Amino acid sequence: MTTAPLTSMSVVATAGHVDHGKSTLVRALTGMEPDRWEEEKRRALTIDLGYAWTTLPSGCTVAFVDVPGHRRFIGNMLAGLGPVPAVMFVVAADESWKPQSAEHLAAAAALGVEHVLLAITRADLADPGPATRRATAELADAGITPMRSVAVSARTGAGMDALRGALDDLVAGLPRPDPEARVRLWIDRSFTITGAGTVVTGTLPAGTIHVGDTLELSGRRVGVRSLQSLEQPRESVSGTARVAVNLRGVGTEELHRGQALLTPGAWPTTSVLDARLTLPSGSRTVAELPERLMLHIGTAALEARVRPLGSDGARLTVEEPLPLASGDRAILRDPGTGRVAGALVLDVDPPELRRRGAGARRAEELAARTAGVDLATEVVARGHLGAAEARRLGVGDDELDHPPHGIVRHSDLLVDSRVWARWQQALRDVTADHARTHPLEPWMAAEAARTAAGIPRLDLVAPLARSAGLLHEGGRVHEPGLTASLGAAEAGLAAIEARLEERPFAAPEQPDLDAARLGPREIGAAVRAGRLLRLRDGILLQPIAPAKAMRILAGLPQPFTTSEARAALGTTRRVAIPLLEHLDEKGWTRRLDAGHREVVR
Repeated sequence: MTTAPLTSMSVVATAGHVDHGKSTLVRALTGMEPDRWEEEKRRALTIDLGYAWTTLPSGCTVAFVDVPGHRRFIGNMLAGLGPVPAVMFVVAADESWKPQSAEHLAAAAALGVEHVLLAITRADLADPGPATRRATAELADAGITPMRSVAVSARTGAGMDALRGALDDLVAGLPRPDPEARVRLWIDRSFTITGAGTVVTGTLPAGTIHVGDTLELSGRRVGVRSLQSLEQPRESVSGTARVAVNLRGVGTEELHRGQALLTPGAWPTTSVLDARLTLPSGSRTVAELPERLMLHIGTAALEARVRPLGSDGARLTVEEPLPLASGDRAILRDPGTGRVAGALVLDVDPPELRRRGAGARRAEELAARTAGVDLATEVVARGHLGAAEARRLGVGDDELDHPPHGIVRHSDLLVDSRVWARWQQALRDVTADHARTHPLEPWMAAEAARTAAGIPRLDLVAPLARSAGLLHEGGRVHEPGLTASLGAAEAGLAAIEARLEERPFAAPEQPDLDAARLGPREIGAAVRAGRLLRLRDGILLQPIAPAKAMRILAGLPQPFTTSEARAALGTTRRVAIPLLEHLDEKGWTRRLDAGHREVVR
């Protein structure tokens, strides 16, 4: 039996030097053992990520991601810190600031963590004042102001109530995540439970996962069999929360830390991204960094090739595609030196840099670009953008429904107004050129016009034609009032038309057409222009000839024979039979037998 949906939790990561009491402090706060692996317990050292939780005085539940402090396990630390919005930074009063303190601080600063609580442990062993002052100064140098600093002793319990109150204040200041947001759960652990199957765990920053949901994992669909949070079964879990997801359709051998469970079709995946870097101390430009660094984002850790774009911009290329969005924060780490740089993702679908000077131009664009997804920027960069792709980039439906000035929306496509104007002009140009070069058929087929004008989709031709002052009808595009021009054959056609005006059913024969210089192309143009009507066997009459024939045939005794109709119309059998068949097809006359017809009343 599942419990009620879990919708209220905050998640805080620990950070600090090895053996400064992070796990001991979490154990004292929660009464739980965060170090769950046998080797961790045996060595009294956090090797992988640990988890525990408690209820604060306010009633809020807070879950801790306890990260390893030893430098050998820095990758595990970054996996725990990456998805979490707040940090409890731990410094021991008796040892003060240490090398991994600085490394953890650099990582937190690179990730842009703003919600930090400073905990000075072992206050029973030494005066916490010096360690507090040193740690506060180090955090300030990194651009971080802790919300509060609290001196505690997990052994004696001194300061623990104050720490719980400070944690209440810390989580109260965290931004409220959107439960309707798209899901991206970075996996930090995967394992098998007998009778349940594959389970993955992670920190859900936003969105909601329900039992029965279908999620996307590395390009495939997997089902959510069940959920747990705080070791209780749940019908649904909303971020921010620690969650265990029992998956259907995937085995643990197919899973690894760094993959992500996603809302299907909602995230772009990319192996190339442009970012703005926050450089480590001592570096002035991106060009001074190694060409290859480790990229840590979410729980993923991949080697990245770094191409400088200006002083602080870079193009990062990784070996596997990742589900990223503009505004994501990552860490670039040099495994050799341990130095880290922060990376703010600016573009997850960057343009190729092939032409001379493209890198310099791109550097200027990135320097002016802000974090987050801006619809106008994304559309202008591409010229046009589909609504589905815009959603994957992170654009909300409200902005799509009300695009900013300068963006034209047609159906599911958003177009830069300057590109729309170019398409309009191109459509005018290609249709005008077609009319000049094809005077007998000046009406251009819409698909041909689309291709010639460089318009990406056929359904855009009609609205572009309207806005360009053109007509789009019968699958063709042309200027209003356009008629076919027969050139030298115009006089001959006029003579044929005059002859048919006098004798409507005296269809011209081939010698007449030859004398009038009317070949097949000219006749076809005249028919399409509505100046001639073509019946079976190549009989040419006035378009109004059927109506004239009906007035005559209606005056005959009914039914009438073909001979009687021919005589009344004053024409030959060559013309009369195709004309009568045409009237039958229109439903104006009805054939009764082999020799008789009647007018349909």
